[in-house]
Amino acid sequence: MRVRDWHALSLRRTLALALFPGLLLLVTAELALTWRTSVDAANAAFDRSLLGAIKAMDANISTASGGLGVELPYRMLEFFELTANGQVFYRVATEDGLVEIGTADLPAPPRKLATGQPQFSDALYFDTAVRVGSYARVLDPPLAGRAGPQRVIIQVAETLQSRQAFTRSLLWTSLAQDLALVASATVLLVLAVGWALRPLARLRAEVQARPALDLRPISPDGIPADVRPLVEAINFHVERNRQQAETGRRFIDDASHQLRTPLATLATQVGFALRENDPLLQRQALTAVKAQLDETVRQTNQMLALARADSAELQAEPLDLDALAQAVTGPWWAEARAAGIDLGLEPAPAPVMVRAQAGLLKEALSNLLHNAIRYTPRGGRVTVSVRVHEGQAQLEVADDGPGMPAEELARAGERFFRGSHVSKPGSGLGLAIVRSIAARLGGDLKLSLGPGGRGLIAMLLLPVQAGVRPRVDPHHLLSSLKGD
Repeated sequence: MRVRDWHALSLRRTLALALFPGLLLLVTAELALTWRTSVDAANAAFDRSLLGAIKAMDANISTASGGLGVELPYRMLEFFELTANGQVFYRVATEDGLVEIGTADLPAPPRKLATGQPQFSDALYFDTAVRVGSYARVLDPPLAGRAGPQRVIIQVAETLQSRQAFTRSLLWTSLAQDLALVASATVLLVLAVGWALRPLARLRAEVQARPALDLRPISPDGIPADVRPLVEAINFHVERNRQQAETGRRFIDDASHQLRTPLATLATQVGFALRENDPLLQRQALTAVKAQLDETVRQTNQMLALARADSAELQAEPLDLDALAQAVTGPWWAEARAAGIDLGLEPAPAPVMVRAQAGLLKEALSNLLHNAIRYTPRGGRVTVSVRVHEGQAQLEVADDGPGMPAEELARAGERFFRGSHVSKPGSGLGLAIVRSIAARLGGDLKLSLGPGGRGLIAMLLLPVQAGVRPRVDPHHLLSSLKGD
């Protein structure tokens, strides 16, 4: 099963499949640890019994007769066999093995015995697993004929049935506890996940109950912190859809508002031309129809540009603002000369890099140049300049035309707003397009009067792109802009 298929399962099933094997692995490791602990506990308990038997035998060892004498505690050994639930073996011998009492072939201790310190070890005695306790002490007095100190070795061994039964009992008890714990943890996990998913069920019910056109953001109140980023992403997507729907609705309202009158005028002019028999008057009527059509096409294009500026997906890239200004201004020189206007370009002393979409910037600068050239009288000047001031790139279009009253500057850039001094036909969308594009690019549009209150200065402000790149060839940029 692929990872994607695992994630497609329900959260309860995914957690169960992910956690249950881990819990079983932990139980297995815990059982191994329990087994080791149980063996150590059994050895500690039963080794004390072995040591008791050794001490009882040691208390009955005597060398007073010159030889090694042992009075075996039979009753204690019988009782020890009963508690050990198996066989018990013993051996008492001098360290050199010359004198030996009991089972002679018991396995020797694996390490040298220290005097007075018992040693316990596991061994095989005739293929039977046994536990051997060994103890050494100095004989006082030594056996007859021995000049130096002499030690006696006492060993008691038992089979492992009782120890193994005790260990298995502890292990089964631990296993039962672990399985009960795993079952309880699984039940609690299922209940906890169900309780934690209740806000998501409530969220689903709330979204399903909404009308189709309800594009309000989803409230994150009561939503788990882990799910809140998902809700925020959904709200972001819903807000984009709301903006697109609002843009479409506004475009329809704008189109109905702006095109109703021109279309009615066109219908009247065409009707007049059809009724007129004089060719000269017909030509005048058709000329008026052509002018009205041109103005209607321009208004339609402006409304489309405004809708695109409001809703088009932004694909920003680093751009040289000087190169873009030169590429856009160049094609307007012929129109400026025909209107008797001096159109100039003042580039920045160093490359000015901004992050923007070339097509949108071209649309904004073209609208500013169109307005400036259209309203500047013959013999006037229009200047496009690029500079950087206080960390902002400034793309400025200044003219010495009639400007507009100072009290109307605040409203300039609103949709369909036209100054009181304007006499030429228009839609009032040019500055609105520029302001919308500036906002999409993270900038702003500022309007001010020229020196002495004459003319208008339109300044497009954009954030400067960090780092400096070589200037872009304006001819290459112009060809790419024509593609837009």
